[in-house]
Amino acid sequence: MTPLYARHKRSTLAIATAVAAGALLATGLTTGVATAAQTQADPASARPAAAAAALSNASRVSLIQKAEAGVAETAQNIGLGTKEKLVVKDVVKDADGTLHTRYERTYAGLPVLGGDLVVATKDGKTASVTKATKATIKVASLKPAITTAKAEKQALTAAKAAGSDKTSADKARKVIWAGSGTPVLAIETVVGGFQDDGTPNALHVITDAATGKKLYEYQAIENAGAATGTGKTLYSGNVTLNTYLSGSTYQLYDTTRGGHKTYNLKHTTSSGTGTLFTDADNTWGTGAASSSTTDQTAAADAAYGAQVTWDFYKNTFGRSGIKNDGVAAYSRVHYGSSYVNAFWDDDCFCMTYGDGDSNLDPLTSLDVAGHEMSHGVTANTAGLNYSGESGGLNEATSDIMGTGVEFYAANSSDPGDYLIGEKIDINGDGTPLRYMDKPSKDGGSADYWSSSVGNLDVHYSSGVANHFFYLLSEGSGSKTINGVTYNSPTYNGSTVTGIGRAKALQIWYKALTSYFTSTTKYSGARTGTLSAASALYGSTSTEYAAVKAAWTAVNVS
Repeated sequence: MTPLYARHKRSTLAIATAVAAGALLATGLTTGVATAAQTQADPASARPAAAAAALSNASRVSLIQKAEAGVAETAQNIGLGTKEKLVVKDVVKDADGTLHTRYERTYAGLPVLGGDLVVATKDGKTASVTKATKATIKVASLKPAITTAKAEKQALTAAKAAGSDKTSADKARKVIWAGSGTPVLAIETVVGGFQDDGTPNALHVITDAATGKKLYEYQAIENAGAATGTGKTLYSGNVTLNTYLSGSTYQLYDTTRGGHKTYNLKHTTSSGTGTLFTDADNTWGTGAASSSTTDQTAAADAAYGAQVTWDFYKNTFGRSGIKNDGVAAYSRVHYGSSYVNAFWDDDCFCMTYGDGDSNLDPLTSLDVAGHEMSHGVTANTAGLNYSGESGGLNEATSDIMGTGVEFYAANSSDPGDYLIGEKIDINGDGTPLRYMDKPSKDGGSADYWSSSVGNLDVHYSSGVANHFFYLLSEGSGSKTINGVTYNSPTYNGSTVTGIGRAKALQIWYKALTSYFTSTTKYSGARTGTLSAASALYGSTSTEYAAVKAAWTAVNVS
């Protein structure tokens, strides 16, 4: 689970990978009808030749099957040991024919955490290999020196500190830990229950099987017939929603976008789906917040956010759904009572939204929806570990793509901006949760990289990448965009000229899907985005030079 906000700022809330959180003040409707399929406000003239090609589900499955048939040969070609095997996770095909195959790895039958890699092939020949670790995968023994019970006790202690009252682990397994340092035999323990704010708990703890030392921990909760209805949302005005007519009853079920459904948890913390929203007249919500468990307004916002996010990924990158398989996630609203957060959970493949303070401030704004579902995209591509610098990059990816979703919508009730969570008023004073032009304005985020940035909460270490993206898109200095004034500084006092948000998004997405791995840090993000810019626009291009300049401007070299 990934939260929208940092846990140590419990009173004010913040956005994260599996969990997003925030509170908002109700506003009246000010716009006419807007649809999720509106033309993007700033479309790229054309997607570059090296951008991912749109694949049918059948084509994608075929490429995966072909890769699976050749895993032994691939493992041999890239120099893996005899005890290592590759497991295909996904295949991305560029318009120029280049294939980027993402693999997980096993050693003597055990999963290798941090052993993922991406192999790029062109015309049947290996063009590049990007590994999460450069270390040789080899351990002296596959027999743990400690008991599973000892590892479980350590994990339960860590989970208790987060608020869980579980007395036993949900599962434990032997793994090879290669996420940092020399690979070792380890025990991965998962503890469920709930965190102290009501957020579901799925704490993964990695314990050295020889010494009993805790090596790593992270939360895995990183928040009839077709019909067209009207959603009277809290944040986006009146919008068109795709629904489904079953008999004489309409369902909040979008069959045109992979089968997305919106469910009502009625202020419970159930792990199930809840009750599917239905309606007699196909008009959803009132445009105002309500603490009622039958309220449809939050559901209308959530359904609209899912529509726009689907269309953004489809029309901007050719990606069909979070897993790129044409299948939608689902959304749950009215989670818990006065729950001031939202989260993505890859296990249920769903988004969940709380209603905020007094159940009157639902966390269903457009950029939060885009942020949360983008955690799902990251989980199903690079799989960036949710801790340290890779966790900051994970969080920033959701901020970057959530911002892209907001601009894509071109909704006059919620114009695109480089502010995160500005509609949900999480701080109670009208200020946004995060600022991309100068992240430190939130009081905790880092504007620039330093050797200690990985020690920050991931919601704050994300500032470096958010700042990079803003500079790459818009450049440094003062400017006003959609009525919001920004003034972005640089670490070295340089002047950075932006290349536009459309190209910056293409570069980040290409890096995420083709070059980033689970352990990518800021130095690796620089290398990955430069590789992406080179593939998309050329190594002598203005775009490539701009990527270098923007990273230098945030002190990443």
